[in-house]
Amino acid sequence: MSFLWPSMLWLLVLPPLLVLMYLWVLRRKKREALRYANLAMVRQSIGRGSRLRRHAPPLLMLAAFVALLLGMARPEAYMTLPSRTSDVVMAMDISGSMRAGDIEPTRIEASKIAAKNFIKMQPRDVKIGITAFAGSALLVQAPTIDRDALATVIDRMELQRGTAIGSAILVSLKTIFPQAQIDISMMSPQERAMAQRGGVALGQQTPGAPEPKPHTPVLPGSYENAIIVVLTDGNTNTGVDPIQAARLAADYGVKVFTVGFGAQPSGGVAEFAGQRQRSMLNEEALRQVAEITRGAYFHASTAEELTEVYATLNREFFVETKKTEVTAFFAALATALTFASVALSMMWFSRVF
Repeated sequence: MSFLWPSMLWLLVLPPLLVLMYLWVLRRKKREALRYANLAMVRQSIGRGSRLRRHAPPLLMLAAFVALLLGMARPEAYMTLPSRTSDVVMAMDISGSMRAGDIEPTRIEASKIAAKNFIKMQPRDVKIGITAFAGSALLVQAPTIDRDALATVIDRMELQRGTAIGSAILVSLKTIFPQAQIDISMMSPQERAMAQRGGVALGQQTPGAPEPKPHTPVLPGSYENAIIVVLTDGNTNTGVDPIQAARLAADYGVKVFTVGFGAQPSGGVAEFAGQRQRSMLNEEALRQVAEITRGAYFHASTAEELTEVYATLNREFFVETKKTEVTAFFAALATALTFASVALSMMWFSRVF
């Protein structure tokens, strides 16, 4: 626990002084009691239970005072709370290698089922967008709360050649920040055309839109309103370097969570367009992307593991541990202890102390 106003902690010298004062008062009362002629009657009238009752209300009041003083120093503690994530952009690999059958029925079908289940787990007010990528990346569904529309888009995905993970990150980032000036010099002309066809005008200003402001880099992972999830079974072989794209996402504070998919450590084999394709999962690159953006990397070897990964991601997105001011807790505790002290004193002695 830490304190925003630690200088107020010097007030904690007051409770020991109050304890000394209380002991002095008790000692004084004890001296007055010695004036009774029959000491046995005094001891009998003040039994052990009576002594405990006599001290309980003052002790509760002292605890309330300590809680109040700690609250004045504005304490902070790490707490697990619901996050403020409102947008999720899912970047899904639709390269030819996703046809591999090492995961039943195929990688692409298993990923579609897991993605739709993941969407169902999200709170209704969370908008979800979908970027599909193979040799280029395309925003196939702008962020929406329409779960049926998302499921339809996923079902209609068709496999293509190539794997452009970095381009998928850029398109997803532009989806989150539509007015941002994303550097597209790393993208090929074909990718720029595809992105613009999907409604993501990279590097261009929408007519009538406010003039974009130069972006000032923020702390990686500090943007809380949106995240990017990348699912792939392969390695980038075209488009933007994913590490460069990750650094740009980090400059905007967006976390990128990466998921490597496939049962074969050395890559799966699939037939696509009459040719056999082997996908080589580059886990190191996916780990670097996640590390740079303060996200996390996961690997799934089966459809069940992929579903579990998405469930874990759901907990990562919407529950977070962060340092939170807990002054209100100490104020409430002080109030409760005060009421308890007064109530016990009135119930036992018909007076407040």
